[in-house]
Amino acid sequence: MKGNAIQGAGYLMEGARMLTHPRLRPFVVIPLLVNIVIFASLLGAAYAYLAAHMEAWMSYVPEWLSFIEWIIWPLVGLVFSLLTGYTFTALALLIASPFNALLAEKAEELITGREVQGLEGFGAAVMEIPRAIVKELAKLLYYVPMALFVLILTFIPAINALSPALWFLLGAWMMSLQFVDYPMDNHRMSFGDVKEAVRSRRLSSMGFGGLVAVGAAIPVVNFFVVPAAVVGATLLWCRELAPRHSTAG
Repeated sequence: MKGNAIQGAGYLMEGARMLTHPRLRPFVVIPLLVNIVIFASLLGAAYAYLAAHMEAWMSYVPEWLSFIEWIIWPLVGLVFSLLTGYTFTALALLIASPFNALLAEKAEELITGREVQGLEGFGAAVMEIPRAIVKELAKLLYYVPMALFVLILTFIPAINALSPALWFLLGAWMMSLQFVDYPMDNHRMSFGDVKEAVRSRRLSSMGFGGLVAVGAAIPVVNFFVVPAAVVGATLLWCRELAPRHSTAG
């Protein structure tokens, strides 16, 4: 596998630092507000559901095995946080997708010093909402079969010990695809092109996506993960994926 996982993760950190740049700051506000509203609603519902069902499940466990609750809670919490983080991010991306594309466009212009023929202004971003929603739904349909497969494995004895790692790897893969799609879509490249580009630098892409997945599962931090990941994915595209994709083409 090609690339560098640590370097890939570093793009998210660099992207976060770039959010304060005067040329990017105006394009961060709308995605950030969307993130706050969605996450506050989703987190409250998710943890209320988890707490209620864990209590019901533990009622079937004999009293002498009650100590396993201290083992189960961290595992369930980890898996649930990753699932909630990805669901939250998917919803935020679905709604704020055109504005993220605009942020990616301005970030690429800042990184490369060259103009990108993408969306021009918030009016154009609003007009792109129907197309963006269709594309985000296509990515969701790509994700669902893999998620169902991992979910089935979660209920198979012995194999289910690997489920937290499998959920994490799936989340890392999907996060890299989700965010790299923004700069590539500004160049009118298909989702197939995105998958090919991400595979070409798999370690860098998984390092980037893995840190995004972790950040998306941390309350408050995840408010800022989406705009930071948009800029970070643009850095990954400009520095590693675009030259290779151009050469391959």
